[in-house]
Amino acid sequence: MTRLQVAVLARAPVPGEAKTRLIPRLGADGAARLQAVLTARALQRARDSGAEIVLWVAGDVQSLAPLAQRHGAALCAQPPGDLGVRMLAAFEHAHAAGRRCVVIGTDCPAQQPGDLQRAGMLLDDHDVVLQPALDGGYVLIALREPRARLFDDIAWGGATVLAATRQRVQSLSLRCVELPPLPDLDDAQDLQMALDNGWIAETDWN
Repeated sequence: MTRLQVAVLARAPVPGEAKTRLIPRLGADGAARLQAVLTARALQRARDSGAEIVLWVAGDVQSLAPLAQRHGAALCAQPPGDLGVRMLAAFEHAHAAGRRCVVIGTDCPAQQPGDLQRAGMLLDDHDVVLQPALDGGYVLIALREPRARLFDDIAWGGATVLAATRQRVQSLSLRCVELPPLPDLDDAQDLQMALDNGWIAETDWN
């Protein structure tokens, strides 16, 4: 069985640059602390899934070196380019090491280690595994091998990402399966949902 690698794409928790849509509610420092917490949670669920972990950092890579070491994760700098370029780099890195790959971000505290494990197992019979986000994107994508066309010319950050990806999957005749959708955490409404459901607590960033 090919070993699974989980690539966690994270932004360095720099005040004023991290979770900017939450700065009006949390302040720049609080938003950065929340980013650090979400990154730690993503690494923990990757670790609990039993997979190899690579932490891909946008921004100050060394700021997350202690966290990566604590979770046994390799550390890489995200390359320049849009989200598609950066995700493709993670898949190519895993493929070069002979690994199948699951890519996640840090904005889905509702996600569980079992979601990552399930995605890895589904790659036995599928080319692509997606876990939709409720806002029209996705919070997880897994591939048996890199597929550059899945990431090219997509309007990242918008409400059409999942629909465009599904169309691309169909045009490439890939076998695809989807996990149950989950909410991500981008704005104040998302934050309140996460608090109400106990996925995070205010003490996490205070």
